[in-house]
This record gives sequence, C-alpha cells and structure tokens, in this order.
Amino acid sequence: MRIPTIDLRVAALLYCITLSTCSILLSGGTIISFDDATSCLRIIENGSLLITDDRITSIFDTSTPPNIPPGTEIIDCINKIISPGFVDTHRHGWQTVFKTLGSNTTLAEYLLRYGSGVAAPLFSPDDLYISQLTGIYEALNAGVTTILDHAHHTWTPEHAAMGLKASADSGARVFFGYAFQNSSADFGVPEQIAQWKNLKSSFESNTTDLVIAYDDWSGNPAGENTRAVIDLINTSNVSVLTTHSLEGPWLFGNTPTTLATLNILNTTTATIMSHASYLTPRDALLLRTYNKHISITPESEMHHGFLHPTSHLILDQASLGVDTHFTFSTDILSQARLWLQTTRALIYQSVADRWEIPSKSPFSVTQAFLLATRNGGLALGRPDLGVISVGAKADLVIFDGRSPALLGWRDAVAAVILHAGVGDMESVLVDGEFVKREGKLVVDGYEGVKTRFLEAAGRIQDVLEKTPLPAQEGSVIPGYTYGYIPQADVVRGEGTGY
Repeated sequence: MRIPTIDLRVAALLYCITLSTCSILLSGGTIISFDDATSCLRIIENGSLLITDDRITSIFDTSTPPNIPPGTEIIDCINKIISPGFVDTHRHGWQTVFKTLGSNTTLAEYLLRYGSGVAAPLFSPDDLYISQLTGIYEALNAGVTTILDHAHHTWTPEHAAMGLKASADSGARVFFGYAFQNSSADFGVPEQIAQWKNLKSSFESNTTDLVIAYDDWSGNPAGENTRAVIDLINTSNVSVLTTHSLEGPWLFGNTPTTLATLNILNTTTATIMSHASYLTPRDALLLRTYNKHISITPESEMHHGFLHPTSHLILDQASLGVDTHFTFSTDILSQARLWLQTTRALIYQSVADRWEIPSKSPFSVTQAFLLATRNGGLALGRPDLGVISVGAKADLVIFDGRSPALLGWRDAVAAVILHAGVGDMESVLVDGEFVKREGKLVVDGYEGVKTRFLEAAGRIQDVLEKTPLPAQEGSVIPGYTYGYIPQADVVRGEGTGY
C-alpha cells in the first residue's frame, strides 16, 4: 500500500491554522539585531530568530535552540544575513506609471508635468490603484517593508480611496498620508476631511494605517482649512503627520519653526518634515526638543537641486526616504549609500579647506544602517519597526551571503550598506509573512498586475510625451528667477547635454 505524502511546508501551515498561531525559525544566519540596553547594533553569528505570528519572540545565539514550538517552520539561513526591513519615510507611490520619464527633470518641470496639481486628468481611479500597487510591490522586492506614502492624489473620493485600497492590498506596512488639498471646487479640504473620517472609522488593515499629509502650514497658517486640520489632529488620534518642508530660495516653508508656532510639534503625533533643506539652528533645536524628525531623500534632493547643506547636522532626528521613485532608485539601500558618502564629503571638505588631512572617517556604515532602519521606525513613532529585537514586528530582509556581490563578506553591516543590491535580497517578510521568497515576490496574480500596469503606463506616458512643456524662463517662485545652468558633457562640442 502506498502511503500518500504531504509537503512539509503545507503540513506546518495546517498545524499553525489548527493552533491559530504560526511560528517560523530562521536558523543559522548572521543576525543584525538591536540591543535596546546599549542602543547599539549587536551582530549574532550562526544564530537563529523565532517569529510567532507578526512578532519576533526570541533571538538565539545558536542555530539549534531548544524548546521550539511544535509545528514551527524551520528555514535554513546558513551563509545568509538577516536584517531588519528598511523604512522609507517619504514616497509618492501613485507616480509609478511615469517610470523613466523624469531622468533629467528639474523641480519646475516635475511640478508642471508630473506633480499632483496637473496629473489628475491622466488617471482613472483604476489607473491610480494599479500604479500605487505596482510601485509598492517594487518597494517590497527591494526590501522596503515600511513606507510613509505622501498620497497627494486625493483629487476625488474615488482616487483617494483606491490609493488606500492598493496600499492595504499590497501586504506592505504603509502609513497612508491622505493629503488635504483643494483639489477642486466640490472636493476641497472640508470634503476630504469628511472622507478621511469615514475611512478611518470603516477601514481595517493589519499593516496599513490612515494618517495625514498637509502642505499649507506656511501658505495659509491662519486659514480655516489649516485650523480644521489642526482640530482633526488633536481629536482623531492621528499617529503620523507628514509635510513637505523646504526653505532657501525655494521658500516653500513648513519648517519646524512654523509648525511650532502653530502648536503642531507639541502633540503626540509623530511628525515628519520631508527634505527639510536649509534648516536653521532654531529648527534643529525644535526637532530635538519635541522629538520630531525629517526625511532626507538624498537622490531626489541631488536630482532636483534642493541640496541639503545642513541636514548632516541633525542626523539624530533624521530618517531616509525615496520620494519620486519613478525617476530613480526605489530602494533605501541606494539612499543610505548616497547619504553616507555625501555626509563624508561634506565633513571632509571642511578639513580640506584648512589644508589638513582627515584623521578618521566622520560617518560610519553602522550609522547609515541605523538611518535606513531604526531611525525610520522612531520617526514614525514606532520603536518596534526597523529593528531586530524581541517584541519587534517581524519585518525582515534575508540576504544571500554567497551571492557574487557579497561573497567573502566579514562585516555584515558593511556588506549590506556598501555591497548589497536588490538582487541579493533573497526573501522579505512583513508582519511575519513572506512577501518575497527565494528571489520572487509572493503575489497572487502578479502577471495580471503587470499587464494592467503596462496598459495604464503606456497610455499615460503617450499623453505626456505629446504634451509640450512651458518654457522655464523668468520666475517659478515669486522673487527668485531661474538660474543659468552650465552643461557637463562627456563629448566635445555644442549642444551635447541631451
């Protein structure tokens, strides 16, 4: 008589369902854990990590710990690096359909062609959904397990709701920053606040949280809309508030000083000011006093010319973001790497200007790693995110330590920050569930998602390529004009910049 066989993974899953809990043991890997007592990373070689449901419940110094719960799925992680998932504190997921169109954009071109104020006619609610969903899948594939999405696609109730639905459907941990903005005469801030309240009362998700984005603090500090947003923050238990903050010649405002004047910083709501270029000493003091944070988006700020002359002075209250990922990298590793070397260059320059030789490196890979992980969790008011410690959320990335890029590594943190890429991320977990496994996204119907996305992207990109761009002359911001930009060419001759 032939005895039927059953896949061991299926058996373990059935057992978990029976017990209504599920355990996974990642065994034999090098774990980049966080020691709360010392506030430092702790590297555990040949260790193991126990996940029960959505939490990390035990961390062991051995690959074969005793007393593992019956039915635990054991995953061999020998020669692998186990890292906390990466935290992105500033992104616009809905713009994914613009992929590759913004390779040489200035900020003015971005605003006139791809910004929330002009893009609405291009998108149906279904287009918005598939663009948001596909962008988040792209992030998950890159090890980004937590996203603060500044969702300024709230043009209609349908567009807003579809962005939130896509975020929840993705399986990522998303803080969905519903943007309050006067999108139209019949769907302005009052109507948006009403929808936000309805969504908040009816929306349920284990991994997506409805939060707030608002950009008119400086433009309309005493206005009725601003007062309504402040009242909502104070009465609705909002976990996170985000805003675009930018000074210098940009004059966008929304600085810590402005928010402090409006009594926003002294609330319990985690507050993140994206970009925050040209911070003043007063701004920095306020961030530290009220434990609020900025989101540095290195690639975006270099690309668009925001620059960040003072951001390296407030890294204790900083996190990292991606911003307009349709234009460049979607992974936080790239941002951490760029910011690591940018900060080094800024500090080295002050030494070189004195005709002196640097005596040591000013910014370590460990600090860059913390910016990409734990600092993002702290910025969101969630010390259980971006860390591997007992009780933390089981949001994890497993790197293949025998990949061509990582082969021969000795320092796990340096391997991740300086050498690893998206292709080295073998598996990704969010809330204790695999969203990427053995190099492939765990997504039902992903081929259909890609087909829908390509149709929407093709149609929208065709329209954009036929739309002329207004001349960038005169002044884009009252008081400050466009400046002459010399072209850096690698081919001799005139007009080779493009």
